[in-house]
Amino acid sequence: MTDEKKTSARLNWRYGAKKRIYSSPALGDDGTVYVGSYDGFLYAINPDGSLSWKYRTGYLIRSSPALDDSGVIYIGSGDHHLYAIDPSGELKWKHETGFLVRSSPALGEDGTIYVGSEDSGLYAVNPDGGLKWRYGIGFIVRSSPSVSSEGTVYVGAYDDYVYAINPDGSLKWRYKTDWWINSSPAIGKDGTVFIGSKDGHVYALDPDGELVWKCKTEGEVYSSPALAEDGTVYVGCEDDNLYAINPDGTIKWRFETGGDWWDYVDSSPAIGGDGTVYVGSYDGHIYAINPDGTLSWRYKTGGWIDSSPVIGDDGTVYVGSGDANLYSLETESSGPADSPWPMFGRDRKRGSNSAREAG
Repeated sequence: MTDEKKTSARLNWRYGAKKRIYSSPALGDDGTVYVGSYDGFLYAINPDGSLSWKYRTGYLIRSSPALDDSGVIYIGSGDHHLYAIDPSGELKWKHETGFLVRSSPALGEDGTIYVGSEDSGLYAVNPDGGLKWRYGIGFIVRSSPSVSSEGTVYVGAYDDYVYAINPDGSLKWRYKTDWWINSSPAIGKDGTVFIGSKDGHVYALDPDGELVWKCKTEGEVYSSPALAEDGTVYVGCEDDNLYAINPDGTIKWRFETGGDWWDYVDSSPAIGGDGTVYVGSYDGHIYAINPDGTLSWRYKTGGWIDSSPVIGDDGTVYVGSGDANLYSLETESSGPADSPWPMFGRDRKRGSNSAREAG
């Protein structure tokens, strides 16, 4: 691991939940930060770090929130429900699935909400909370779906397949990897789908489901890819490294975090406007990595980081930690990168839709 340099990040604030935060935060238009916690609450945090409100679900939350253009927050819970919460913190509706919802929602252009469930289903839920359709998958769905500009819904599953589902709920295609998929798809400008697998590979698939390339890492890939302006694919790995992969599928570089046997990088990277890559590690640090693979800085939290950073328009980075805190860090980035998929969920609202205007 590169020697630590003097940090150039400043802590703005941290907000303490009651239990660890695996959920990845989302940002509203007014600067409110939304995040779930293992204490079962969805939190709405004001830009100054004070609590606006919190909403209790029936069990722990590992899902990450997604916001629509009217500010409604959608999030899954371990109580088997998908929730829609209005910006004031009041319940609009909740939709029951057959088991835990760890997947994070994606939003269609027509307002449809897509989410996976551990009952082996991919759900399409109407804006009023009614079921549009459910596609049965062979096993658990923890991957979070992503929606292409044509409306195709992509998702991975624990039956080892990447699925492409048409907007009407029919199967378009599926592609088999060699182990289960927890990673969520990133969609490139040309429609290429990038996703990681527990088999230790990152896959690039064309919109017809044909393999473009696969890149071998030295560990399992739970992290979801982020795409840079120059076509570089960034993704974390359970060999403790952040990988930078060239557009042709070859490895550009890798950066080792921690160095101990359990310093996984399951967090999904976020790319700043200056090319800096932000990612969390199970060694408890949030890292800022330069585009050439050298360390810019790292910031220590009190617990492991599984949460994926979100970058605000002013360059502020928000991330959750296993120490039960949500962190706000001031950085030198000028907002997120102007790329097709610069972070988990594509933009600060986490809508995971390549057709939606980045929010």
